[in-house]
Amino acid sequence: MEYIYAALLLHKLKQEITEDNIKNVIKSTGVTPNEVMVKALVAAISEVNIDEALKAAPVGLSSAKAAPEPSTPGPAEQKAEAPKQEEKKEEEALEGLSALFG
Repeated sequence: MEYIYAALLLHKLKQEITEDNIKNVIKSTGVTPNEVMVKALVAAISEVNIDEALKAAPVGLSSAKAAPEPSTPGPAEQKAEAPKQEEKKEEEALEGLSALFG
């Protein structure tokens, strides 16, 4: 995930998305970049129009704000719902990423 964030950051700053630039962003966080991940990301993104992919991506935050507030669940219900909510968030994130990479 951090490699995609690095690519998005470079794109936002209007910098070229190259292996060296991705590595530098990752290194700046104090982490040693994975060479295979960097190469795979740069190869995958080279054929994607990031601006178009971002425009086409569904925006989950606005729909979450528009939804009515559910009644407050008790402590037992909160524990049961937590894993379900995490799964949903992961699925939504993966759907957004699939829009980036086709």
